[in-house]
This record gives sequence, structure tokens and C-alpha cells, in this order.
Amino acid sequence: MTQEFARHLTEVSHDTRRQVGALVDRRGAVTHVMVGDANGIELPDWGRLRAGRGRLRGLRCIHTHLRDEPLNRDDLTDLALLRLDAMLAIGVDENGLPTRVYAAALQPSGEGTDAIEHLEPAPAARFDFDFRVWINERESELARGEQTRLVAGGERAILVSVSKPGKSAERETSTAELVELAASAGVEVVELVSQQRTRPDVKYSIGAGRLQDLAIRAFQSDVDLVIFDQNLTPTQARNLGERMELRVIDRTQLILDIFAQRATSRDGKLQVELAQLRYRLPRLAQRDTSLSRLAGGIGGRGPGETKLEVDRRRVRDRVARLERELKKLRRGREERRRHRSRQGLPVLSIVGYTNAGKSTLLRALTQTQAHVEAKMFATLDPASRRLRFPEDRDVIITDTVGFIRDLPAELVAAFRATLEELEQADLFLHVVDASTPDLERRLKAVWKILDEIGLSETPELVVLNKADQLDPEIALALAARHRGIPISAQKGTGLERLLERASDILWDEETRVPSHLNRL
Repeated sequence: MTQEFARHLTEVSHDTRRQVGALVDRRGAVTHVMVGDANGIELPDWGRLRAGRGRLRGLRCIHTHLRDEPLNRDDLTDLALLRLDAMLAIGVDENGLPTRVYAAALQPSGEGTDAIEHLEPAPAARFDFDFRVWINERESELARGEQTRLVAGGERAILVSVSKPGKSAERETSTAELVELAASAGVEVVELVSQQRTRPDVKYSIGAGRLQDLAIRAFQSDVDLVIFDQNLTPTQARNLGERMELRVIDRTQLILDIFAQRATSRDGKLQVELAQLRYRLPRLAQRDTSLSRLAGGIGGRGPGETKLEVDRRRVRDRVARLERELKKLRRGREERRRHRSRQGLPVLSIVGYTNAGKSTLLRALTQTQAHVEAKMFATLDPASRRLRFPEDRDVIITDTVGFIRDLPAELVAAFRATLEELEQADLFLHVVDASTPDLERRLKAVWKILDEIGLSETPELVVLNKADQLDPEIALALAARHRGIPISAQKGTGLERLLERASDILWDEETRVPSHLNRL
């Protein structure tokens, strides 16, 4: 930055009483000129001018402050969100001459380092700094870190939780579950960012200060995406993606992605695709309004549909086609259920929170193979087996998709055909992880979903799995409280008692337990 350039900016700023500035590339050429008001400048729309992942943008912003004052919060936010090479502010005195220069830049992550490095303020006349050498060294550090991360492989993410003040235990449980969901999706969690707000910010969900901090952390950690624990509105998702130039998804999208990874049967794949399209459709409307349909009628007809309308029509057509295909498959399932019904065999359905050990229980009871994996939603497609009780009585036992709190409405609707398998159940074996600290919340989450699909009256038996990880007295107390059976499906303990209780409920009307509605 030459002395003449700085003086030209301050003179214009002094005469107009506005902040003025310029964007300068690494060759020293001015690419953009900005004029703001007395309090700030507005940087231009970048268009296709994007920064590479984990890299700086290749531009430094030089602008004026009408007084001799350091970089403010807006300056540092722009530096972080736009990944500029540097942000410089030149003070203006009462005669329009430059005073001191304040400069700052992002720096790579490192132990004991600040996210933003501030250079020592210096008079403009003595500010002699070779930015080209400085930035080249900085980008070399970033490149070394990026190569290390590329060798590790896999997607990297920062998790974000925005919650209301208080209820710290509930917040910790929710974020721990988000970490588990991310791991189930094959995502490496780099960091967790949280903020407590009375209500989410309408534009970004998180506040401006936390957004700046998030942008810096994303830059330093070279992440692929940002995952919000709370569901984002289409507008919030779009604004965050544009400002951070990263993929930003919410909890619903993460669950949908896990389902897409796990689906193996034709039913499962169609249902997941239907849920994803239903989720995506309202978000298509959040694109640029310039894509809206041309006016119709005489004199107003355009050359054809705009891209937005084409996209929306294609999604609607695909949704209609998937619904037709799922109806055909649904009829096949209904025929199989009628066949089972003609056999006169009772039906046990294993339900419960995801990763509670439902498939492990099915395998332990029937001595057959079932897919078991210590991940959320390892089982999507229902599996049915024949189970013989000690009294030489046979039943059909089915394993179903796991539930989770706030299960996306799109998934509930798409998987309704699969969940209809539960309508034939004479008894629910409600499996819950007895070792989890939020056992009560998980029970209620499952009950809530069963209520929503109209299955609240089906008798149930609470199965406290992984009870071997608890003190025996605590396990017995939990069993008494929930009128359940403590077991370890993995070790095979407690299964005989489980079958005895299930037999009593199925074939003895006097011992039939009430629905969970009487327990809430």
C-alpha cells in the first residue's frame, strides 16, 4: 500500500464523510472500489469469486475509518466470513490526512494461537509491510495442514447447537446424540460450537459474534460441512451456506443421509428417496426470485418454464411416481400379513430407540442371523422370524426401524408403509438401553411416535437391555419402575424371564399390561 494510495482514500473519505475502500489482489491491482456510510462499507457480491477450501481469497480489503479507531467487529466478521488475506483500516484526521493503519489477518490453527492476528498499529507514513511474502508463508502453512487431513480421509464437520438458556443436562444429551449421529454417517467431528439464545436468529440461527467465531474455526479446521442440531429454515440454511461458502445441513438432513446410506431393500431405498424429495421441495422455492415463473395469460406468456419451475415439477413428478411404486409394494406386504394372519400366530414387534439393541435381541431370541452394528439406524428394513416359546407355542417376531427424538416428519410419512407392520402386533417388546442416562426421554420419544401413528393402545413390555452395565440393584429398581425385564441381549441373560412375561401377556388376559398412555 503506497502513501499516495492511502492519502487518496482518506481525502475522498474526508470530503464525502463516508468510509471508502478498495479490494486489492496479490499483484497489487485494485479489483473493486466500495463507498459506504459514516459507520461502514458494504463489500461487493462475490458472484463466482469463491475461495478454495481451506484457503484465503487472494484479496485484502483496505478502507478508511472517519476517526483514528481500530478494526471493529464488522471488519473482523467480514475478514472471517470472506476469508480475506487481510483487513486494513486507515484513520482519517480533521484535515483528511491518513493517521494510523490497523491490520489483521486470519491465521492457521495452532496451540496457543489466537484466531485472528493483529499487527501493531503504525502511522501510515511508516507502514511498510510486504503482504505478498506474509500471505505466501501463511498459505504454505495451510497447505501442509490440508495435506495431513487429506491423508486421513473422510468428511470433517463442525457441529453447532443453538438452544434456550437453562436445561444444561438436556442440552448435553442432545449434543451427545448429534455427535453419535454424525459418527454413524461416517463424519469426523472436529469441534462442537454451542450458543444459548432466547430465540434463534431469524437470518442465521446463531448470533453475529458466534457466526464470526464459527467461520474462523471452519477455516482453520478445513472442514467440509457444518451440521446444526436444530432444524434450519430454508432461509437460514441458504444464508449460512452463502456466508460461509460451505455445505450447511441440519439434523433432519443428517438423519436422511444416514437412512440413505443404510437402505438396502427396494422398499427402503424408495422410502428414503421419497423422504429426501419431500424435504427438498419447499427449499427449492428459496432460490433467487428472478427464477420465478413469467407472467401468464395473453401477452404475458414466456418461452417456457424457468429452471426453478422445471426443478419443482420434476421433483413433484418423481414424488408421485415413488408414491405409486410404494403403493404396489404395500399391497404385497399386506398380502404377506394376511398370510401370517391365516396361520393364527401371534405377532411380537420389537420397537425402541435407535441403537438400543433391537437386532441383537432378535438374533439372541431366534438364534438366527440379523444385521447388528453399533451405529444409529443400522436396521431400516423390517425382518421377521419365527420364534418358539418354551410351551411349544410359536409366534412371529419382527424387528423394525429404530426411532429417535423429533423423528423428521418426512421420514415418518415415507416409512408409514413399513411402520404399518406394527399394526399387526399383539405385543410390543419396547427395547431401551438401560445404561443410558436419558432413559426416560428415550422411552417417551418412542411412545410419542407410536401415538402419532395410532398404535398407542397396543400392549407393551419394556425390555431394559444392557442391564449388565448397571449395578444389579439399580437395574432391578428400573425394572420395577417400568414393569419391565432387565436383560443383556449380547450375553443372553434374562431372556428366559422375558419369554415368560411375554407368554403371560400374549395368552393370559388377566396379565395383559396396559398401553403406555397410562404410564406417562
